[in-house]
Amino acid sequence: MSELIGGNKRGPSRRTIVRTGLGAAVSMPAILSVIPVNAQSRVIKIGHVSPRTGPLAAFGEADPFVLDGINKLIGQGIQVGGRTYPVQIISKDSQSNASRAAEVAAELILRDKVDLIVGASTPDTTNPVADQAEVNEVPCITTDCPWQPYFFGRKGDPKKGFNWTYHFFWGLEDILGAFTALWDQAGTNKVVGGMFSNDADSNAFGDKERGFPPALAKAGFKLVDPGRFQLLSNDFTAQIAAFKAANVEIVTGVFIPPDFSTFWSQAAQQGFKPKVVTVAKALLFPTTVGPLGARGTGLTTEVWWSPSHPYKSSLTGDSAKSLCDAYTASTKRPWTQPIGFKHALFEVAIDVLKRAKSLEAKPILDSIVATNAQTIVGPVAWGKGPVKNVTKTPLVAGQWKGGPNGPELVITTNSTAPNIPVGGKLDILG
Repeated sequence: MSELIGGNKRGPSRRTIVRTGLGAAVSMPAILSVIPVNAQSRVIKIGHVSPRTGPLAAFGEADPFVLDGINKLIGQGIQVGGRTYPVQIISKDSQSNASRAAEVAAELILRDKVDLIVGASTPDTTNPVADQAEVNEVPCITTDCPWQPYFFGRKGDPKKGFNWTYHFFWGLEDILGAFTALWDQAGTNKVVGGMFSNDADSNAFGDKERGFPPALAKAGFKLVDPGRFQLLSNDFTAQIAAFKAANVEIVTGVFIPPDFSTFWSQAAQQGFKPKVVTVAKALLFPTTVGPLGARGTGLTTEVWWSPSHPYKSSLTGDSAKSLCDAYTASTKRPWTQPIGFKHALFEVAIDVLKRAKSLEAKPILDSIVATNAQTIVGPVAWGKGPVKNVTKTPLVAGQWKGGPNGPELVITTNSTAPNIPVGGKLDILG
């Protein structure tokens, strides 16, 4: 996206200079967007951070499509406090790296002086972006990360919360409910093999107090956890052997896409054949499942958003299906779950700005707190969540099935959100 250098009154705080090590020497923008002389001098700036490259790039696949659509919608500017202002979205690639996410967020805040910063896709991006916003007192909205790794991963205190940073997505309690509802349909021995990598997402999922272990035990499942593995591992022999020895019939956990491909290939080579494989993160995307060929059919995962979701965009009036169809027509690629949440992130951001009394930071923050938006991913309204800074969105589970144009993700259980329709029945692997 194009970038604009322009002023607002906020300068860098000493805390951030110390924290980021950037000081005043931040890099110059790659592209300079020139605004006509007769345009208003005040421009609303929205900073955006998302993983466009690296092992989490599938989360950012829909970014160009969403950003193009949003830029067209706001091309005439938006009205704040009775005046219409041009809007500049400055988008940065976190490169699937938390340090890089912090660096570009600091650039957006200190150099580009954004009025509002938004971020999405796993705690590797949401957390460092939110941390930079919090320390610099810049309004921030994030999504696409379970709320526990977002909140507790930032050392949040439920009694206090954060001041400047707000998040919408589902939580571990929701994914556990969706997964166990799916497994109850499978007729297994309820022995679950847990695959948790050594990163923020997996550490939250595998947490012995708030994660999968106590919840699965309470639901009558036995968890076999062979310990954390490092990202981009090339050998899962020890984990597979442990699962075979324990007669594991269900595999779950959190993988980045390359790691799941390696694990699943080695499972086949070593004769490990579970009845159900339900994995978060890696199995969300057709770009991950498609290359697996026949071994991708039957895999299961959480479904945060799909063409079947019964919600509409507050910006365009488009249904979830209409937005998916537009994405496929534009990109020639199948729909992918982050489309809805990337679109909703800007739905909420624009709604917040339009309701703000002025473009000062505090009125924008007040507008975030008062949000009650109906978005393409469902209602977003802070104040009713599990903690101050979080509001939750619905979650169901589904299975990848063969389709005429490649694998299709079909919702197979909706007990956690009955208003989202089921599209098929669960099939056992093998």
